[in-house]
Amino acid sequence: MKNFHPTGNCPVRDVICRLGDKWSMLVLITLNANGTMRFSDIHKTIEDISQRMLTVTLRTLESDGLVERKIYAEVPPRVEYYLTDTGGTLIPHLEGLVGWALENMDTILEHRKGS
Repeated sequence: MKNFHPTGNCPVRDVICRLGDKWSMLVLITLNANGTMRFSDIHKTIEDISQRMLTVTLRTLESDGLVERKIYAEVPPRVEYYLTDTGGTLIPHLEGLVGWALENMDTILEHRKGS
């Protein structure tokens, strides 16, 4: 039997916790679809995310090595974000989940109505 105990280092819990929030997967998919992007462009693409939440999400993804930030020494400073190689390896898995969600959303919504 496979166990997923909360003690110690459980990669499944750790990764799901980091990516299972409301915004991380959307940010990753957005960067994959559009390539290198500035903060304001990401914010325009995901309209309903607050600037603060986008900042927190980008910092978290950056600390996990999935997104990289490049700062240009200009006035005003220009900052761009892009997927790292590690972030890129996650994309096929996210695309599979996105595809599954699109295929099954109507069924899920019907079941929710019946609950």
